[in-house]
Amino acid sequence: MDRDQLLKRLNKAWAAFKESYAGLPDSRLMEPGVTGAWSVRDILAHVSTWEEEALKHLPLILTGGKPPQYSVTYGGIDAFNARMTEQKESLSLSEVLKQLDETHGRLVSYIESAPQDQFIRETRFRHRLRLDTYSHYPKHTEAIRKWRMQPPAAKEE
Repeated sequence: MDRDQLLKRLNKAWAAFKESYAGLPDSRLMEPGVTGAWSVRDILAHVSTWEEEALKHLPLILTGGKPPQYSVTYGGIDAFNARMTEQKESLSLSEVLKQLDETHGRLVSYIESAPQDQFIRETRFRHRLRLDTYSHYPKHTEAIRKWRMQPPAAKEE
């Protein structure tokens, strides 16, 4: 895989993610119960958080550094996710959508400028990028699609 192939894979997963909630009115984007208590809006904020983590830690990885272990720093991934969800719960839907698009744009720009040798084999850089992006989006894409297919009564929790 080279950078262009990786970007195609990332863009395909991103497009499917965006499509999973396309056309939903704002009120539906705010409904809890898509994944646990999370709404689509919460999922969008969550995906943006992990892209922010990629932008924070990929440069560190390139210089030979090691990102902090979530289990040590935050008490685990679930604790980190809960903390970040709490930090972003005051953001409006429009702020979350803006942040999502801006963060994704910055991430794609960063990938376009990263050294090509980070893409041609399995590197720590590519591993981290995969976990935070194109292998992460489909989990939430599928959850949103399943939620959209449920009858309205099943969505009330």
